[in-house]
Amino acid sequence: MPSEFAATPELILLPAVDVADGKAVRLTQGAAGTETDYGDPVDAATEWARQGAEWVHLVDLDAAFGRGNNTGVLRKVIKQLKGVQVELSGGIRDDDSLHAALESGAARINLGTAALENPEWAADVIGRYGDAIAVGLDVRGTTLAARGWTRPGGDLWTVLARLEDAGCSRYVVTDVTKDGTLRGPNLDLLRQITERTTKPVVASGGVSSLDDIAALRELVPSGVEGAIVGKALYSGAFTLAEALDVARD
Repeated sequence: MPSEFAATPELILLPAVDVADGKAVRLTQGAAGTETDYGDPVDAATEWARQGAEWVHLVDLDAAFGRGNNTGVLRKVIKQLKGVQVELSGGIRDDDSLHAALESGAARINLGTAALENPEWAADVIGRYGDAIAVGLDVRGTTLAARGWTRPGGDLWTVLARLEDAGCSRYVVTDVTKDGTLRGPNLDLLRQITERTTKPVVASGGVSSLDDIAALRELVPSGVEGAIVGKALYSGAFTLAEALDVARD
């Protein structure tokens, strides 16, 4: 008889490919100017696919910061990732940017600032596109961060209740203070959010070790569906194959 834990669905891992000025980069705590350059985004994404990724979290940082976009590069990445699903994020704030994102071939679109600053539009998009839309909740304490994490975006619990009413199908939760720091994920924050929604939650920020993957895996029965992993992979803390073994164990 298999144990209850063994029967638990795996933790889905989404290696991150953040693009700025046409290059794959990583930031520290989401701050512009902290970029570390990791080369060609297509090479980065195809390497994660080669190592077994089923999803890639692809971010247009320039669009998120409102300083241009990398649309052509992102489309090229998505085209190369045959058999791998892409969650696309960054600067999707109106119908034009949303339609461009949906037409890029991405399986899921992650709304950030738009869901905070234009709640009526966000609710309409959630109603129209359902499971193709996730909402990013980027958090400092219990205050949301907006516009590339450069300014406050309201109270987390107020916004979450509003998104629940709108029927949001999935949340991508980032502790901004931990992102790119390799200091471990904010497990308490994730528990608090999964207590307030029955929708799947994707964790982001701070993953530094295979122990962190194991800790997130234990939250799968509570509603944590997946985890975005960035700097730990790029810095060689562990391989994606090793992480996938823990996530599926």
